[in-house]
This record gives sequence, C-alpha cells and structure tokens, in this order.
Amino acid sequence: MAVNRITAASRREGARVGIVLARFNPAIGEGLLAGALAALADAGVADERVTLVTVPGALEAPLALQRLAQSGDYDALVALGAVIRGDTYHFEIVCNESAAGVSSVALEFGVPIGNGILTCDTEAQARSRMDTKGREAVQAALELANLFDAIDDED
Repeated sequence: MAVNRITAASRREGARVGIVLARFNPAIGEGLLAGALAALADAGVADERVTLVTVPGALEAPLALQRLAQSGDYDALVALGAVIRGDTYHFEIVCNESAAGVSSVALEFGVPIGNGILTCDTEAQARSRMDTKGREAVQAALELANLFDAIDDED
C-alpha cells in the first residue's frame, strides 16, 4: 500500500509572523522573545515581516491573537509569556484559560499558533526554559504553516 506522506519543515522564507508577548514577568518574556526572534532568523524570516505586539498578561494574549488572525495578514502567530505559580488558585485559572484561548483562536481562524506561554512552578524553571520554548513556539507555528500549504497543494 502506498501512503502519501505530507511533511513540512520549519524554514519559511517570506513568512509574515505576528508575535504576542505578555509583559507580566518581563525578564522571562524578553528571554522567550530572544529565542523566538533567533528561530525566525534561522528560518529565513526577515525582521520586517515580523509584527510584535505586547499585552499586559497571558489572559490578554488570546484576544490580541484573535485580532491579528482576523486581519488575514499572517502566515503564523506566536504567543509568548510566563505564568509562575503563586500561593492562590489564580495560577491554574490563568494557565488553563490562556491555553484554551490560544487554541480557540487557532481553531476558529485556521492560523497556526505556536504557544510559548510558559506555566512554571518557579521563576528558575521559567528562566531555564525561556530560550528553548521561544524557539520551539516559532518552529511549531512555521512547520504548521508549511504543512497547511502542503495539504492545500494536494488538492
């Protein structure tokens, strides 16, 4: 049996990418952003093809992503931020609702979104993950954008 495999790489020259960065936990956010921007450069995405918007925190990210997706101007979107556990249940609410919101936007608009919103118990955990997770969020979004193109080309 011959199986038609569709695969995609994370290189995407000429892509238009929107990044939503939560300003809460700014040092972690800047580390995530540095990793994301490095991954975009590695993928061949020119700086002028990247739009960066900031929002107060992780709960506001889905709404900004939605507005970017509504524009139809982006091949891929990336959400960046950090939620660090505190002493209250608020951590679980923010983590769950921001993740659900990001997924909801991706499904509603069919735009790939790399979710680089960290949910960590400690600041040290977040710091140790920020570069890698910023990179991985971009790589995932670009790979999906390429995959969608490959699927569409199959028709």
